[in-house]
Amino acid sequence: MAQTRPPIDYIQRTRDQYSGLGYPVYRWVESDSPPEFVLLKKPLSECRVGLIASGGIYVKGQVAFHFADDVSYRVVSTETETEDLRIAHFAYDVTDARRDPNVVFPIDTLRGLVREGAIGELSENAYTFMGGIYSARKVREKLAPEFARRAVEDQLDLVLLVPV
Repeated sequence: MAQTRPPIDYIQRTRDQYSGLGYPVYRWVESDSPPEFVLLKKPLSECRVGLIASGGIYVKGQVAFHFADDVSYRVVSTETETEDLRIAHFAYDVTDARRDPNVVFPIDTLRGLVREGAIGELSENAYTFMGGIYSARKVREKLAPEFARRAVEDQLDLVLLVPV
């Protein structure tokens, strides 16, 4: 008989993690209105897709992420071999992600979807950062506008956002 585990309480786990690092109680960002839903203008099989992930991925040779509230990001070529990806993140157990970076940065899956014709093409660059940024203001004023600028510059039809 298969053993079942209770669900993980991620909200409490996150609060405990931040508390253990000496931060005040973690407050989730809340919005007064839902995000705007936008339909694709063409079939997914014709779309240029981008990837932005918060799992602390970087490429061997790049500078690792180092501290909480780090709002820097890394540009990762989508041609990078999976074995050249590294992970640095303070706010989650990176054991599985180090074993297989695709759990937080699904690059091999996206490349497979391009080969299958499910998506048109993958952007040349993906963008990564270390989530766990305590300041919503820093994300809103610095990181999000930069990723939006990059998405426009890269002429993306859609972006897959992968939170941790």
